[in-house]
Amino acid sequence: MKMKKIFGLILVMLLTVGMIVGCGDTSNEGKEKQQTNHAQHDAFPITIKDATGEKVTIEEKPKKIVTLIPSNTEVVFALGLGDKVVGVSDNDNYPEETKDIEKVGGMEMNTELIVSMKPDLVLAHASSAHNSNEGLQQLKDAGIDVLVVNDAQSFKAVYESIDMIGQATGEHEKSKQIIADMKTKLKAISEKAKSIKEEDRKNVLVEVSPSPEIYTPGKNTFMNEMLTMIAADNAAADLDGWAKINEESMIAANPDVIITTYGNYTKDPVSDVTGRKGWQDVTAVKNVQVFDVNSDLVTRSGPRLIEGVEELAKSIYPNVFEN
Repeated sequence: MKMKKIFGLILVMLLTVGMIVGCGDTSNEGKEKQQTNHAQHDAFPITIKDATGEKVTIEEKPKKIVTLIPSNTEVVFALGLGDKVVGVSDNDNYPEETKDIEKVGGMEMNTELIVSMKPDLVLAHASSAHNSNEGLQQLKDAGIDVLVVNDAQSFKAVYESIDMIGQATGEHEKSKQIIADMKTKLKAISEKAKSIKEEDRKNVLVEVSPSPEIYTPGKNTFMNEMLTMIAADNAAADLDGWAKINEESMIAANPDVIITTYGNYTKDPVSDVTGRKGWQDVTAVKNVQVFDVNSDLVTRSGPRLIEGVEELAKSIYPNVFEN
């Protein structure tokens, strides 16, 4: 009887150990399945619907990238993929490394040069894609993946652009982090803006090109959204998109502040505004509230837009935002 009891105990122990091992195996299998599923979610091939509505399937993580507009380039570098960029537009100037990268054209791209580079991915842009249909098709015919990124006119759309590029390049987690950081910084700016009283709000006119062909951002632009975020009123809010405006309308709007964004190609934009005939009674001119901000920071739909918001805020409300 005693021996039977001992064998019985051993059998129970073996069964117990077997159950534990079995449970452990099941748990590991579950973990492996989760890891596999996660890898599959982030892995290639991936299919993305681009700004033209076309579904682009990218088979594997791109090793060589060409970007056709500076905003796309800035996003790619922010994702840590600068070493993968083999071609950029003639207008690229940031980051510093872009000066040593092959230029592939401006408004018109050098299709033959791009094909010769044998890139895996070309990042085009909706703002110019309609003028480059033939060239983009040639790239596709050469077996190159072409993704047309949306022409973002709001911060929401900017986030979507960054997200799209992150997915296409296999850096989706990084793109999500960039977007989260941008939102955090914007929230902090908006919180500061809450201290501005209604009676202290400034009426602001933004010029994105000099006289005589003056263009300004109206509603449905991210620059209009920037002004709203910092408790400023857009003097051209009745216009839609990036609109041409005449001097009579600008004088009639009588802005408190005038912001120019063309100092990189106009020698003295502030003097250009303050020296205009008939502008001497405009509040911004009379009070010397005319400032030039870095065009790249406020017009390129990439991560540096946050710096653009900060620069606008400091120019318009220095007492609030320079602290």
